[in-house]
Amino acid sequence: MKNFFSLILIAGLMGFFALFSMFIAEKTDVLQLNGRALGVSFSQEGDDTLMTWRPLPYPCVYSVTTVSRTTGLVKDSPPYHILKEEDTRFAKYIVPRASIPTYYYITARGLFGEIFHSDKVYPNPNFPTPPHPVSIYHYDKDNPASLMPFLVWHTVPNAVCYEFELLDAPPEVEGGIALSTTHHLDSTRKIYTNGYQADLRPFADRPELYWRARALGLHHEPIGEFCKAEKIVFDTTLPLPNCPLINNFDYMNYLTQPIYHVFDWIPLHYGVKYEVEMLTHPPEVENNIVASVDAVWRMVSDDVASCYDEYGRPYAGVYYWRVRALDENNQPIGSWSNSEKFIVEDYTKGVDVAVLGDSISHGGGAVSYSPRALQYSYETYIDFPVINLSRSGDTSHMTLERFEHDVLPLKPRNLIISTGANCLRDASISAESVIADLAGINKLCLQNDIRPIFLTLMPINPANLQNAFHTPTDPNWHAKLQLINEYIKRQEFFIDIEPYFYDANGTMDTGFSVDGIHPDLRGKMLIGELISKNKNLLK
Repeated sequence: MKNFFSLILIAGLMGFFALFSMFIAEKTDVLQLNGRALGVSFSQEGDDTLMTWRPLPYPCVYSVTTVSRTTGLVKDSPPYHILKEEDTRFAKYIVPRASIPTYYYITARGLFGEIFHSDKVYPNPNFPTPPHPVSIYHYDKDNPASLMPFLVWHTVPNAVCYEFELLDAPPEVEGGIALSTTHHLDSTRKIYTNGYQADLRPFADRPELYWRARALGLHHEPIGEFCKAEKIVFDTTLPLPNCPLINNFDYMNYLTQPIYHVFDWIPLHYGVKYEVEMLTHPPEVENNIVASVDAVWRMVSDDVASCYDEYGRPYAGVYYWRVRALDENNQPIGSWSNSEKFIVEDYTKGVDVAVLGDSISHGGGAVSYSPRALQYSYETYIDFPVINLSRSGDTSHMTLERFEHDVLPLKPRNLIISTGANCLRDASISAESVIADLAGINKLCLQNDIRPIFLTLMPINPANLQNAFHTPTDPNWHAKLQLINEYIKRQEFFIDIEPYFYDANGTMDTGFSVDGIHPDLRGKMLIGELISKNKNLLK
């Protein structure tokens, strides 16, 4: 018995010594872990980007933080905004999908706390300099294409559209902004998303085919240059894809979508319109040709790559959606796409902060991006969680009318309010009517113990609005804006974002908004940073 207790004592002492040694190793960094270079590298793994590094010679858990750069326009803002933090036990990590340049830094925790922190952030390689598309789909001898393959690439920030070129050999010069002079077969600039179903059938007799793409702005000016031409190995016996491709390649699905959902896809080559249906369960048969009899919602969209749900869906549940192409007579072309799932969390116990407004708050930008592209939502860049109750197309009165249906079920303690931008350009809507609507929203908030926090309206740019949407603007828009913002600044809680967005001519700075009304990436980041700076307004 005495020997047994001696063994227990020795084991306890050894364990204590081991723990003490680990404590000393961690707290004094005798192993010089913080001085190590991790040797971070990136590779493609299917549709995902894999980040790997050399493991530390010590048992630990790695924490990977995904960040984006801030604008540098808001005083005392940090250099980076945190998008996601996640732990892994292994020296590898599938980086979260993103449509903006993202960066990653790595920390490691031992038994007694942090033992390593990377000295630098590691950039996502899918956003090169100069900007150009980075291919996601590759077709080689082990994975040949059909004669109508989908070609998909990572999004180029602020691209309004893309130019695609098909060649019979690599171009004379890689990159650049000019089409090939000797190997050009076909091209188009009518690509409004980060993918294209090419038709190779007229060129099936060619021994080799290559493709490349570049990003363009609103006036088809180049954003960066062509990507390196990529060879397409094709097999003429393969069946042709006959349904749209759900576009979830760069979507930041770890962030919360707005309650007014939008559905995006890469269109079928010959599609004229598209039909979307939503269900509360997976379809009985994937990729069939029959509409579901128990779909809870369906809509036909004239937009070739997006469809907006006209109903807010704040109630918890699991939903599924899919899309199919139609011809000019609304007859189906091919089959339904794969179904895509999305989940609405349970908000019935109340939320701390919600956002109510029009398309500026709903999201989207650079003309071609819908609110599903969360890089164009200012909510993405706010440093605290928010639920987006905004709806594209709202006037201030429409926002007021849906307050009871969309706001009250969530019981928010704070409501950030931004509506009225569409009223500025409409000559039939007066400043006084907008102010009355805002006063109505304010009254409803106070009646329901919600703190209203108003954002001032930003300027608009009539010339850019005309170029983007071919619609006129009320010549008195600026006088209306001044009256509305004077009212907002008399409220107890407001954030004044207006002064940041002017150009030298007193209109919306094109550097913030290419279409003259909806801020693009930098503008949405700036709004998010300004709201974050004023988080002391929250109750």
